Amino acid sequence: MKILVVGTGYVGLVTGACFAEMGHEVTCLDIDEDKIAKLKEGIVPIFEPGLAELVQRNAEAGRLYFTTDYAEAIVSNSICFLALPTPSAPDGSCDIRYILSAAQEIAMQMQEYKLIVVKSTVQVGTCAEVKKSITEILKNRHLDIPFDLVSNPEFLKEGSAVADCMKPDRIILGVENARAEKLMRELYASFTLNHDRIFSMDIASAELTKYAANAMLATRISFMNELAGLCEKVGANIHAVRVGIGSDTRIGYQFLYAGAGFGGSCFPKDLRALIATAKHADYATPLLQAVEQVNEKQKQLLSKKISHYFATRGGLKGKTIALWGLSFKPDTDDIREAPSLALIDALQKEGAKLRLFDPVAIPAAQKTLTNSHEHIWCQDEYEAAAGADAIVLVTEWKQFRFVDFSEIRKQMEGNAFFDGRNQYKPDEMHAKGFEYFGIGTSKT
Repeated sequence: MKILVVGTGYVGLVTGACFAEMGHEVTCLDIDEDKIAKLKEGIVPIFEPGLAELVQRNAEAGRLYFTTDYAEAIVSNSICFLALPTPSAPDGSCDIRYILSAAQEIAMQMQEYKLIVVKSTVQVGTCAEVKKSITEILKNRHLDIPFDLVSNPEFLKEGSAVADCMKPDRIILGVENARAEKLMRELYASFTLNHDRIFSMDIASAELTKYAANAMLATRISFMNELAGLCEKVGANIHAVRVGIGSDTRIGYQFLYAGAGFGGSCFPKDLRALIATAKHADYATPLLQAVEQVNEKQKQLLSKKISHYFATRGGLKGKTIALWGLSFKPDTDDIREAPSLALIDALQKEGAKLRLFDPVAIPAAQKTLTNSHEHIWCQDEYEAAAGADAIVLVTEWKQFRFVDFSEIRKQMEGNAFFDGRNQYKPDEMHAKGFEYFGIGTSKT
């Protein structure tokens, strides 16, 4: 099949490359001329394991193309995926202007039947708005060209997006008729050879499914973080609690890890959008609001622990704090709404000196932190530890699992270690000479 993917961010580029890998002819379109120029040169602008190799291989094979030209791309492709940003509006709702703009471009250029697939995460009613907008433009062009709208939300996890796309655990199709469903099932047939993972439903349900899934996962995280706070008060251990409840097959172990809060481009934004959707429908969602509130509170937890520790040691002003990890999760350079940003802001306000390291996210962090000249950017975790009064593990990158802590301890000025992801064992860290503080495992 000949496919157009509008948008070359995480979702669009991964989706396009994976369809090409399955033998389809794919054109990826973006209005960012610099990004398209780099992609044509084989330069992938985002960090995602396996993506650069996938893009290069399929571009060289003549199955993957890049362009900024809507007219040519729309005429030559029958299936058009919209994989564009949907940022939060001031009221928390989903801003769909980029989706509508792309749909209008398609409507202005189309000459024959098109299947238009909304891949972006959008609130209920978006496909209806897109359909209305396209219909109006075709009417103004005095054309009666048939088209179908499909909601096909993505379920890609940053850091494993290529694997998630190539081997999906489910494919959600929101369709209005048999023709659209048949085309989509044909398109995804090679992704589901071993097991039929395609679920068809109405468009509104498909749109809501993505938000519901992320809200459920966010709820589990906030639930465990709230319990972790209680554990610290009553002397319980969140690790033991996790094992105890996770062994219940009705609950399972996934997303039951306490930590410094969730971030990224999905959970916070999608939670806000779902709350806004409910508010617009005049429906109260106190549980969802609590999930968001707990997470915002959790992002302040590490800074409060650190401030409390140094309160009896002359305060944080002038102290050197090393941060290990800046991205919101491992295996990505995405720092959008990352807990590290809240921590950096809080520590700065108290006058701490910061030494920062992340395996891949430093360039992104330098663009985001407007006062980045005040920080010391380090080449590795050892350099970050040099002269530090305390170390804070913020992102659980694999390379932090087996560190030479005897060398780290020699580099440090102090010996405090704040584990924002509960990656290390308290007894072992104490034995290595650290004052160790985890989440849900101490009263500090």
